Amino acid sequence: MSSLLPRLFLAACGVLLAASAGAQSFPTRTIRIIVPYAPGGSTDVVFRILAPRLSEDLGQQVVVDNRPGGSSTIGLDLAAKSPPDGHTWGANNITYGANPSLIRKMPFDSEKDLLPVSQVTVVNLVVALHPSVPARSIRELIALAKARPGQLNFASAGNASANHLATAKFMNRTGTSMVHVPYKGGGPAVISLVQGETSLLFATIPSSIDHIKGGRLRAIGVSRSQRSSALPDVPTIAESGVANFEAIEWNGIMLPAGTPTPVVRRAHQAIAKALAIPAVKERIVNVGAEVIGSSPEAFAAFLKSEYSSWAKVIKEVGITVE
Repeated sequence: MSSLLPRLFLAACGVLLAASAGAQSFPTRTIRIIVPYAPGGSTDVVFRILAPRLSEDLGQQVVVDNRPGGSSTIGLDLAAKSPPDGHTWGANNITYGANPSLIRKMPFDSEKDLLPVSQVTVVNLVVALHPSVPARSIRELIALAKARPGQLNFASAGNASANHLATAKFMNRTGTSMVHVPYKGGGPAVISLVQGETSLLFATIPSSIDHIKGGRLRAIGVSRSQRSSALPDVPTIAESGVANFEAIEWNGIMLPAGTPTPVVRRAHQAIAKALAIPAVKERIVNVGAEVIGSSPEAFAAFLKSEYSSWAKVIKEVGITVE
């Protein structure tokens, strides 16, 4: 026993030294940001804005890898099961907080298998209609939906996406009924609306603003408590008669559990530095998002509140995953 203890001590020291050395040399190759949605959605847009600046700071190429499906669980499961060396990042959003209350058999443990790095942005949602829909305000949309229960359909980026959750909340608050049509990401959902396959979408502003400004979609309300600087002439849903209504999207970065703390800190530092660049911040604001850049500790606290609040909302509203 006396000879075993020194060997165990030396082995433990070796593991710690190896982890420290790995953290100091990070990164050593391309960093992959897994976005669990199709290209064109708000999460994809935000991280494509950030990727070149992250590459400059980290000294290695940072690429976006779209892995849509499973209400974001396919991509994030891949991130959770990647080597914990900091070279695979998982982008998450509002769905991350809702999924544990919606999906009976999650492929990973949201609270244990991934580590919070930073909440990157908050994203406004805008109620966008296909021009053929005869409504030009939230009040007119509510009246139309009540006159045609179950006849209007709404697109989403997938089950339990921000679009789905926000529209379910809206229907619950307004006593309306519309048919859910889920897609594999915000980009395809917006395209379905532009093409007239669906009637409306609680769209993220980054994914829809070009179509709104180009007249291909009609914006009638934003879902935050204050108007968006990107669409200042569009009233809030609360202003339009649905008192205190608010539903927002957000996105952030996670790393696999077991990633060394210095690597987590370095990733956060790179994100915060990129978000502080005026040109980057301006581009993000112009597409309808708000820069956050929180610390790992603040993001962890935020996620904890998301699990709790969405569990309550999902039970109250009766959201289901089809």
